[in-house]
Amino acid sequence: MDNKTMIKMRDFFYQSGKDEKQRHAHQTWYRGEHCNFIASKFNLKENDAIDKYILRGWVPQAPFIRRDTCVTAFGSCFAQHITEYLQNKGYTTGATLVEKDMLADFHDSHVIEFGEGIVNTFAILQQFEFACENRDFSENLWYGSNGQLAEYNERVRAATARLFERTEVFILTLGLSEVWYNKTTGEVFWRAIPREKFDSDIHGFKVSTCQENIDNLEKIYTLIRKRKPDASIVFTLSPIPLVATFRPVSCVTASTVSKAILRAAVDELIRNHERDKNLYYWPSYEIVKEYFHDPYLEDNRHVKPHVLQTVMRKFEQYYLAETEPPSTNVKESVIQSRLARIRQRPLQLARRLYHWRQPQNLESLKTGGSHRA
Repeated sequence: MDNKTMIKMRDFFYQSGKDEKQRHAHQTWYRGEHCNFIASKFNLKENDAIDKYILRGWVPQAPFIRRDTCVTAFGSCFAQHITEYLQNKGYTTGATLVEKDMLADFHDSHVIEFGEGIVNTFAILQQFEFACENRDFSENLWYGSNGQLAEYNERVRAATARLFERTEVFILTLGLSEVWYNKTTGEVFWRAIPREKFDSDIHGFKVSTCQENIDNLEKIYTLIRKRKPDASIVFTLSPIPLVATFRPVSCVTASTVSKAILRAAVDELIRNHERDKNLYYWPSYEIVKEYFHDPYLEDNRHVKPHVLQTVMRKFEQYYLAETEPPSTNVKESVIQSRLARIRQRPLQLARRLYHWRQPQNLESLKTGGSHRA
């Protein structure tokens, strides 16, 4: 056998799309049972490119979320987009439940009120441990986007536990792996630490490791499965990059590392539980980053509306079982639910004012101590 014949036998050609020119691949290597080649720029112009080259292997066999299925989405700010899309389609979320005797209780949960700001796996895990395991923390770790305290108390704990018990689909959106933490206890903050609360002897900053995030995701998975063995769990990675890094390197490179750690952690979780047919990863991150040429607004962080719509329409295609327009009754229920939420806000503020005017809490403020009900 001459050398030309040997070379010809070792080579083969492949096409990712039917209209694409053949591409050359060397046949020396064994490629296993599954071999999916990278999509070319030509491939990504195909009408079904997202389905074939990004979503393959990641979607459920059939859509399963119905309008009466309770979906709770929280984590990074991308979770808010998911919640709003579902609400606009007439689907049930924790924020749109119309059982008025339960609505106020659910809204007391920080998952509802601050759900788009629980951006790291430590903070997500804390919500499950706080609600389901009665865990307490050594200091105030939870602050909203404007630095407002999200306090711990039994009302919040009970509301969150009830919300999780009612939830049939958890959508957990991971945001970042850079965290601020207590160096003594190891407890991690939702966000950065308010300036007046920061103590350099106690508080520190770190990039959490891939293993730490895997451990957190495994604990989240275990806690959900312990109480909701049949619930569906959908993990997704927010495509919104860091607004700033606290490392002495460029934000672009730090953001890449932050996302890579989380993506690797989720992938290991999915592979560890590949027999669980109710555990999913939704590749919103890859759709934004790999399919679109220029996906971000001028701030280079937030996703353009048409990009977001594409991500959500694909989610609807594969996850939402009722795609016809909602009935008038469903639309009216959504409207009434939102109005009820608005009406509850003064009551919530009154509760908090009453709570802080109690003598023991006023004394705590005078002495500078932290309060935890």
